[in-house]
Amino acid sequence: MYFFRKKDPNRPNNINIRIMHIINALAITIFLAGIIWKLIDIFFIK
Repeated sequence: MYFFRKKDPNRPNNINIRIMHIINALAITIFLAGIIWKLIDIFFIK
């Protein structure tokens, strides 16, 4: 599997890919928080 591979020492360390992964994780987190908030709003607040 991809997650259990060792890091490739020949692979270049690119800051743009790291920034892209941080932004992607942040977007997924905000998206899930929005879904959870809407579910709470629909089932508990109204």
